Formats: sequence, C-alpha cells, structure tokens
Amino acid sequence: MLKKTLFQLHWFFGISAGLVLALMGFTGATVSFQDEILRALNPQVLQVEKRPAGVLPPADLVARAEATEGKKVSMLWVDIDSGYAARLSFTPPPGERRGQMRYVNPYTGEFMGDVVGQDFFGLMLQLHRFLAMGDVGRQITGACTLILVFFCLSGLYLRWPRQWRSWRAWLTLDWRKKGRAFNWDLHSVAGTWCLLAYLLAALTGLTWSYEWYNKGVTRLLSDGPQQERVRPKRGAQPPAGPALVVDYNAVWSSIYSVAGKDLSAYNVRLPPVAGQQATVFYLLKTSPHDRALNQISLDPATGVIKRHDRYSDKSLKAQLLTSIYALHVGSYFGLAGRIVLMVTSLLMPLFFITGWLLYLDRRRKKRQVQQARKDLAPATSNAPAWLIGFASQSGFAEQLAWQTASQLQSAGLPVKVQPLAALSEQDLCDSSNALFVVSTFGDGEAPDSARGFERKVLGRAANLSSLNYAVLGLGDRQYQHFCGFARRLHGWLAEHGGTTLFAPVEVDSADPYALSHWQQQLGQLTGQAPATQWQAPSYNHWTLSKRQLLNPDSSGSEVYLLGLTAPDTSSWLAGDLVEVLPRNCPWAVEHFLEGLGIPGETAVQLDGLLETLEQALASRQLPDNRAHLVGLHAQALVDALVPLAMREYSIASIAADGVLELIVRQERRADGSLGIGSGWLTEHAPVGSAISLRVRRNSGFHLPATPVPMILLGNGTGLAGLRSLLKARIADGQTRNWLLFGERNRAHDYLCRDELESALIEGDLERLDLAFSRDQAEKIYVQDRLREHAGVLKQWLADGAVIYICGSLQGMASGVDQVLNEVLGAEVVLRLIEQGRYRRDVY
Repeated sequence: MLKKTLFQLHWFFGISAGLVLALMGFTGATVSFQDEILRALNPQVLQVEKRPAGVLPPADLVARAEATEGKKVSMLWVDIDSGYAARLSFTPPPGERRGQMRYVNPYTGEFMGDVVGQDFFGLMLQLHRFLAMGDVGRQITGACTLILVFFCLSGLYLRWPRQWRSWRAWLTLDWRKKGRAFNWDLHSVAGTWCLLAYLLAALTGLTWSYEWYNKGVTRLLSDGPQQERVRPKRGAQPPAGPALVVDYNAVWSSIYSVAGKDLSAYNVRLPPVAGQQATVFYLLKTSPHDRALNQISLDPATGVIKRHDRYSDKSLKAQLLTSIYALHVGSYFGLAGRIVLMVTSLLMPLFFITGWLLYLDRRRKKRQVQQARKDLAPATSNAPAWLIGFASQSGFAEQLAWQTASQLQSAGLPVKVQPLAALSEQDLCDSSNALFVVSTFGDGEAPDSARGFERKVLGRAANLSSLNYAVLGLGDRQYQHFCGFARRLHGWLAEHGGTTLFAPVEVDSADPYALSHWQQQLGQLTGQAPATQWQAPSYNHWTLSKRQLLNPDSSGSEVYLLGLTAPDTSSWLAGDLVEVLPRNCPWAVEHFLEGLGIPGETAVQLDGLLETLEQALASRQLPDNRAHLVGLHAQALVDALVPLAMREYSIASIAADGVLELIVRQERRADGSLGIGSGWLTEHAPVGSAISLRVRRNSGFHLPATPVPMILLGNGTGLAGLRSLLKARIADGQTRNWLLFGERNRAHDYLCRDELESALIEGDLERLDLAFSRDQAEKIYVQDRLREHAGVLKQWLADGAVIYICGSLQGMASGVDQVLNEVLGAEVVLRLIEQGRYRRDVY
C-alpha cells in the first residue's frame, strides 16, 4: 500500500510540478558558468591588463570612482591578481534597494563600460529563483524544491531492484529497448545518476526559499549562537543617521594585516549610516574553493577590527554553512563539481518529458482496459465458472483478461474475472478451470498489485489436483528474466498438482502473433473459433434532443444540461459514463482547407464509406501547422490525419428517465475558442442532430448492493454522476441521502436548484449542504463544509454509510480526501476504500 501511495504521489507531483522544475533546471544550468561566458563575450570590459605595480589601494580606487560619478560607493569587490575588472556599487537613491553597479580597472580606476548579456543572465536568475514573479514565484519554486526532495527519495524507493547489490541494476541503461520500456529505463537510471546532485541542489536551494529552513540550517551547522539577520523589506528606506565616514587606508591596513600576502580578493560592504560596522569578506590564494570566505567586522572610520571569522578555524559543519552557495552550484568540489551540477540541471527537463510519456502510456492502456471490459451477462447454467485471474502493471493484462472472458462467454461458458490480489489459496482449490493473464514488471518481478499474492499464496503449499489451467504471460525479451512472474506462477501451479490445458503462451511486447495463438487455443477449448480481432464496443448515433443553459449570467463558463435519445432500446446503470466522438465545427474545417486548394465537396473514402472531404475532416484532428500537408490530394490528406479522440462524460440520469442526460461545461482555449468536445455538444451540434457515443460501464462507481446511507460530494459538473446516483436511490425509495455540493455563486451557479430543493422538501434528500465559494470574502469549499460537519460524518459512517465523490481532482477531491484523513484517520480511510465504501469518479 505504501508503494502504491508513493507511486500515485510521485506521478501526481510530476505532472503538476515537473514543468516548473524543468524550467528551474534549465535556467540553473544557464547561469552555471555565467562569469566565464560574460568574460568571453566582454573581454574589453571584464578583463584588464595586469601591471607590476599591483592594483590600486581601495582609498585611491574609491576616490577616483566617486570623483568621476559624483556618488558614494557602498560596495567594493577587487581581485588582487586575476586580471579581472573590479566591481563598485554606489549608494542607492531614496526608495530603491540597490544602487548602480559599475566595472572599473583596479589598476587605473577607469570605468570599463557596460556588459553585454548581463540582462539575459539576470532574467535567467530571476526565473530560476522566483519564476520572475516576486514573492509568489518564490513560494512556487520553494514548494517545487521540496517536491524535488520527495522525487529523489520516493523514486529511490520505487525503483529499488531485486538485485540491489548489483551496480549494473542501478546504473546501466539498455539502449536496445524501445517505447515504454526505454522511457522507464531512461527515467529511473538517469534519475539514479542524478540523485545525489538533485538532493544537494534542493537541500541547499531551500535556504533561499524559506526563512524557517534557513534558520534551521543555521542553528544546525553553526559553531555557536548566530545573530539573527533581518532582511530589509523590498523598497524599504535605509535608516536615518549621521553621514558615514570611511577611512579606506585604515580599512585596507586592517584587511592586509589579517590576510597578508596570500590575499586573493576582498569585498568591502559599507553600512548606510555612521555608527554601524562594515563587513569585509576576503579570499586567500590557499582557499579550497571560491566561497571559502573569511569575514571581518570593523569600524569603517578607524579600521579597528571588532570580529574576525576565519574559514579555516571553523568546524566542518560551519564550513559547510559558509559554503552553501558553493555546494549549490558545485564549485565546492572544483570545476568537476560545477560541470556535474550543470549537466544534471540540464537533464531536469528529461524527467518531466519521460514522466509524461509514461503517464500518458499508462492512461492509454487504462482506456484500452475500459474499452475491453464487456458487461458480462450472469451465468444461466449451474456449471462452475471459469476463473480468469489477472495481474497488470500498466493495464494491458487486465484488458486481455476481459477480452478472454468475452471469448469464453460467447461460447456459452460462465466466467469470473478477478485480480490476483483478490484471489486466495482456497479460491484456486475450489476452481476446476482457470486462466491467468499476468504481466512481468522489470526483470522478472511481479506487478505491484500481485506482490501480496506472490508472498501469501505462491509461498505456500496447496493441493491443486482438481485445477486445469493455462497461463498467458506478458513481458519484454530485453530483460534477462523474460516473463519471470508468469513462469513462477506456472511452475507453482504445476508443482502443486495443477494440469495445464495447453503450454504457456508468452507475449513479447504485445506480439500480435502470440496473442492470436492464445485466442486459437481458447477456441480449441471452447469448440468455437475466435474472432479475427478483439474489438471494442461500437459507437451508436444518438439524437441530441435537449440543450438547456443551467447557469445564466454566471461569471464562469456556461454549463448545459444535454438530453440524448437512443436510436433503439438502450440501458445503463447509475454511475456509468459515456464516450462521445466529437466533431469539428464547419467553420473550423473551412478555415483548415483555406490555402490547401482542395474543394470541400471532393469525394473521399473513410472507413470504407464514401463521404465529402468536409464530412471526413469533421472527425479528424486538424493541426495548426499545415505546411507538411500542402500538395496532398483529398484522399491522401484524410489518410494523413488522425481521428479525434473520444471524450468521457458522467451520465446525469437513469435509464427510467427515457433520456440520457449530461451536464457539460464549456471549455475555452487561450484564444477564446471552444474546446472540441464541449464546443461540439454545447454549441456547434444542432439540436436534433446525431451524436456518436457509447455507454461504458463504470462498476467502481455503481450503487452499493445493500440499502445503506449515502454521502455524495461534488462540485461543478461533477453533480452529473451524483445526480444519477441520487435519482436511482430515490426511485428505489431510499431517502438516507446527504449531498454536499459546491460552485461559484448561489445566484447563478446553483445547478439543478429546483430539483435538489424539491428532493429536500419531499424528504428524498435528508441533508443538503452547499458551498458557494465566491459569495463571501473568505472562500468556502465542499471540503470546508465536510469539516464543519465532522460529527455528522462520523455518525453516518457508524450507520454504515458509503461515500461517493464526483468532480475535479484538483482542489475538491484532494481536499475532501485530506479532510477525511484528518477527521477519521488514514487507517480508517484505507479500510473504507478496501470495503468499497469510499468511491471516486474524478477528473
């Protein structure tokens, strides 16, 4: 359970914070060698000719600069023998935090001119630290840096290999792999290589993000109590006081007296008024790195040293505290460290990209599983059901298990489909016939969901003499232990008396020939030849019979209640979904054809049917860049474009209503145009036109089998799924229903208001708690209402209530989950999930 939770958090944070971290990594790498790049771009400004007489003392250097500029110097940085220009900062004007900074020749005092590229690196640094958004950006980058620490630790735990003592298992990348396997390898192996660098960068970078973290690190690493440093507020005026008097000759004498001939560079920072101490940082030629700074506090008027902190006198932990920046950029470890930190920073976008590819692949396979699931009819005979067990890491094995069940049932055999996690030793002993569809994760490991089964069941002896079985194993021959888990399962079944129906079928990377062989073997068992190809349910043409605006005058996007009539008798259960095939609106097709020189009425073939080009393009994705399509004839143009992806919506009605209803919010793109799916349903498709859709079972969101109290929570168009459940409960005469619903404003966004309040008055709805976030100064959400009624929640759950959530994952659903964990405790919430009393349909 811990691994599953960490995995969910890992990918959730990856798709939410990954882009920011990628930007921070790229910008951090950009400024890694800022000084070297600027010197290469500005050799006439930043590099000077060394002179035997040496650099000017600070008194002469400051005097010449102040005489030329007419301003007081507030900061001075001089490299003694490097050939680099010195930096001077002048006292800032009233109302500004920083004054003008100029480069000067430390041997002559002459100003060196402006530096090309400095503004660019300044922007990169602003993006790296604050996303160029000030304090808000600082909070975002700080949170993402904390998430990076979580990525490192959770990623290490999630990829912990079985052969963890082998360095090859940790650090080698197999370039022969392709697709998802290669992306996974690249993500995990490269992450292991970069792990220490990312932890170092994150743990040091947090000192600039959070004051509490900075103070904690200071207390942990400092040799003694530190005087708290108060950072001036942005735009704050300097304190008033007498004018500052500086004896630069005395200051220089003090610096040289403590540094001696090994002095490499010094930095004088003057206070704004008299009576305060100046701070001097100096670097020795023998210093281990460029941030091994020694510090002097002295009286600027007399040069008398008040305090002297030598880097070499500090303990190791205090030296690390002084070297936070050097650790962050890698210079603590010399040039090699800087290169390593730069390269790992440049690699940060790689993890965002590969993580998204893995996430999208997982989502695609889950959709394939959902499409593969049939609504299996209950067995009509008394014959024992065929047990079909599956173990899936990415969803493909589950999809094949349901397709296998469909093939058996079409031959008249009763079936029972179960994940291995739900199977016990007794289930296997009680079964006469069983088929196992299992994938292998990594190099021979069981999928996460089946590890408990392998530990509890495969590790024990059993009498399976009455069991006939077959195994379909999914794997990747790139791994040494190809189909390792499937082979272990087959070996255990055979060892304990099971009889094989036919030899195990092993599938390498979804090999269609191996899958066809599995189907043929099933056909020989059942006596019925398999279909040539497993097919998903087909789409039907439903009629759009109603379109009603539910939130007139709302400040948000428009929400519509849509009614669809089936072409023939159709049924669905409360909680089910529909998959809709949207179409492009006519003007979008017309705009797309402009400049291609092909008439829209040109005849083309699409899926074996003759259509006009305009009709065919209505169902295709129309790319913004058409350069690669110029010159194609009509049929080639259609063949080059991929179909529009289907859209999923929760059903908001029950079959007894005689109409399938949806609640759909219009989605707007950045340019103000409507999203394809919501735009087609809510505006472009005329009432009375055909909509291509199919109903998809959503068994995880169906009503409980027994009449127990029900708590429904949702926001926005999430009311759709809850409305179907509530309608089914009312039709069944169950009135112990509690709805918590949230939207923007009561006056305009109270969706289905008359219907809900009528149910409350008539007693079909026992409780109705509303959260309109923008009707008061402090925003109130569904989770806040739930927290307010924590006592009622506990009482309903004590009475056996079930919890259903439908709506947005971001905000509402995660907020409700957090409140449930706070009020009930994590163990109770986990138990509710396992008992099927906490169900979610979120997007």
